[in-house]
Amino acid sequence: MVRRTAALMGVILVTSRSFSDGDLDLVERAAQAGHRILRGPAHHDLDQLRSLLHGADAWIAGTGAVTEEHLAAAPKLKVVARYGVGTESVDLAAARDRGIPVTNTPGANADAVADHAVGLMLAALRFVPDGDRRVRAGDWGVRRGRELGAATVGIVGFGRIGQGVAARLRGFGPRVLAADPFLPDDVVRALGAEPVALEDLFRRADVITLHAPGGQRLVDAERLADMRPGTVLVNTARGDLIDEASVARALHDGILAGYAADTLDGDTAAHDSPLLAPELADRVIVTPHLGAQTTQAVDNMGSLSLADVIAVLSGAEPAHPVPNASIPVRDPVPVPEETR
Repeated sequence: MVRRTAALMGVILVTSRSFSDGDLDLVERAAQAGHRILRGPAHHDLDQLRSLLHGADAWIAGTGAVTEEHLAAAPKLKVVARYGVGTESVDLAAARDRGIPVTNTPGANADAVADHAVGLMLAALRFVPDGDRRVRAGDWGVRRGRELGAATVGIVGFGRIGQGVAARLRGFGPRVLAADPFLPDDVVRALGAEPVALEDLFRRADVITLHAPGGQRLVDAERLADMRPGTVLVNTARGDLIDEASVARALHDGILAGYAADTLDGDTAAHDSPLLAPELADRVIVTPHLGAQTTQAVDNMGSLSLADVIAVLSGAEPAHPVPNASIPVRDPVPVPEETR
């Protein structure tokens, strides 16, 4: 048995709520590698994190902000591992300036989020949550929905999650459009979608699902005005991709028939979002970041982030580094063998 000494112990700060909450005991895995897990608040409040950061050798960070001030409070920090794909909440330039590598977990939750996106499409098209509320209130009146197979579905962002959505849609049979500036048209076709420009997708699709990085605005009043009346919009990506006030107006005006999302801009602080207005409850579905919350995705994200942390603390290169620059990091795209 190898004896661990204090000099070998590394402190790994974890601020993701679901880390090691699946089938795998990642706390024990870290201990076997000679490191100790220290838990911190998921909201990343600096006042509450400061003392924890001061002694941390590594940080497995959730969705909260990782700012220059956070990094300045962590003099021993050697790596920040984002528990997930998006890194827009991390000050990558500040990490670069301090020589701190940043990693993420590409593809770890892709299947889970793709499942959830298709589930939200069906729930919105068939008024599932509203039907449940009506029955519980004693109202068995029906609302006529639409079949997914009869729709044209537009996928904005065709990385691993977008591709997973396209694969799941094949059994329903809709026409599938995809807009992604990073992918050649022949690759998009090989992956089961028709490549189109973003503007064309918003004009032609009956159902639009967003899978793009945050830090940009994709849906505003101008874009909504170009959509087909009765469009259903699904967002399992980031809340800041849409202008919530404009989407709420479009729902009132009938431009949008439904909005289904796994996020709001500001999330738990967004209880006053116009999308949560009582009069829109029959057309808006919001879930509390359920997309990545499967046992399999939790295990995948935890395993990848911990493996990269252990690698860096042992002097090796991490398997999933992200560019240390102030640019959004998108989900990597697996290219089919026949197009290589």
